[in-house]
Amino acid sequence: MPGRRRQKRTEASKLDATPPWEQRIREDAAATTGPFDERDAPEDEVARVDLGALRIPVGEGFDIRVDLDETRQVVSATLAGPDGTMQLGVFAAPRNEGIWDDVRTEIAASLNAQRKGSATEQDGPFGTELHGTVPDESGRGTVPVRFVGVDGPRWFLRAMLAGPVAQDAASAQRFEQALRDVVVVRGSEPLPVREPVPLQLPEGVELPEQG
Repeated sequence: MPGRRRQKRTEASKLDATPPWEQRIREDAAATTGPFDERDAPEDEVARVDLGALRIPVGEGFDIRVDLDETRQVVSATLAGPDGTMQLGVFAAPRNEGIWDDVRTEIAASLNAQRKGSATEQDGPFGTELHGTVPDESGRGTVPVRFVGVDGPRWFLRAMLAGPVAQDAASAQRFEQALRDVVVVRGSEPLPVREPVPLQLPEGVELPEQG
């Protein structure tokens, strides 16, 4: 669940226009520390790269790169370090329920159907996760992977860790902290459920021309 700062509630809160389901999501999030919806983002000193729908923390030892689809639109972002990577993508979700349970089941079925692929559910710091393997680029070996899902108000954030960091708890701590410091800016535009929320390049950054 997305994190938020604890706030005092008053009787005036009954006049709040926030829908009950959304208020419940935000109240449930009070016990966590992130990732955050933009309305609950902390006033901290964490430097973040602004990709529009995602504000990703800048950490020492991390490189941040954007991932493009076939139309050269930014669809996800990847944090890369010496011990692995973490890919982040944000998707539209229903107003009244999360989608991680269904998405997790589908990912597990897809991985288990692959040759050399596998997936099992495990409890983690962000709730139920998927841990498994995918075939490497050669097709002869495997790469460990770990999927984390976070349901927020009208958004779903998926993180995929790959490489040694997916198995080693000590190396994963830096990536987990980076995930906690992410801020999601869903926007108000309507999108089909599971549609990627568009990302954008940081101000002043342009893609190189295709050769």
